[in-house]
Amino acid sequence: MPAAAPKDDLRARFARLIATSGPISIAHYIAESNARYYASRDPLGVTGDFTTAPEISQMFGEMVGVWLADIWQRAGGPAPVAYVELGPGRGTLARDALRVMERIGLVPQVHLVEGSPALRAVQAMLVPQAQWHDDLSTLPDDLPLLVVANEFLDALPVRQLVRTANGWRERMVGWDGERLLPVAGDRPMDAAIPPELADLADGAIVETSPAAATVTGEIARRLAAQGGAALLIDYGHAQPRIGSTLQAVRAHAGVDPFAHPGEADLTAHVDFAALVPIVGQFGSRWLGTVAQGAWLQAMGIEQRAQALASRFPSQAEAVAAGLQRLVAPDAMGDLFKVMGLAAPPWPDGAGFA
Repeated sequence: MPAAAPKDDLRARFARLIATSGPISIAHYIAESNARYYASRDPLGVTGDFTTAPEISQMFGEMVGVWLADIWQRAGGPAPVAYVELGPGRGTLARDALRVMERIGLVPQVHLVEGSPALRAVQAMLVPQAQWHDDLSTLPDDLPLLVVANEFLDALPVRQLVRTANGWRERMVGWDGERLLPVAGDRPMDAAIPPELADLADGAIVETSPAAATVTGEIARRLAAQGGAALLIDYGHAQPRIGSTLQAVRAHAGVDPFAHPGEADLTAHVDFAALVPIVGQFGSRWLGTVAQGAWLQAMGIEQRAQALASRFPSQAEAVAAGLQRLVAPDAMGDLFKVMGLAAPPWPDGAGFA
């Protein structure tokens, strides 16, 4: 380990831990790295590391607001009701969605699940009426919930299993004296692999996210018990896939996910197919999983773009550019998916037919 590394440097801490106790799991590495990363900064925008859909255009949050207000109206307009957002970034999505909902007659309580003090401070400027929660456990349990999670599940820890010449092993993070790197653990993990995947070739990686499953299950359980609906929006795949999707972004560029723990945003693609059965197990209905571009178009984003361009001609070019980034197949349109959930008595949501 380099002698010059500061004692509070997370990379150095991992190196010391591994030297003392052996390799750590990928899940441990992601959880501690992202906890340090998000607690210390506002990572969004030009001066940050990445940009999310709500920051690209107000139209994104507006379409979310339209969807929530529509399904709420068709459920009979229950009141009171709570708007809940997981990982609300700067609060931009909440601000835009709440503005649209209010025009339609929906003025919910606002509950934001956010653990970062830095981001809570930014959110308070845009959504001052919000109540904050460290996790889902303290959300109200006596009223329907309208839940939104945009680019939240992708930042949760994943577990990886790798096929080796000696069978399946957990993929871990080791230290070779100079750098952190992925290594195969020494404990057999064959029993954890589904039979249909057991005979994959050496080097194959199976990735799961118990954390995403837990969060989805809790949302589904609450919807079933309290009523409501949810949108889970993230980049990922609607059908099962093999291979590692772990990646890191720093200053809007991809970097080695093991090079800058705590200083880069670590994410993995969401396996939406794995979440579908969990929704039913906890008593809610899966409305569908569709590409973001198709969902936004079904919600009327193109008509909204035309209206904005007509009202603000000087912004027409920016509006068109934002629309393309959100819906184009070679931008966010296909890579990002929208998954809908609803309580059993609630109606189907728009855009999932």
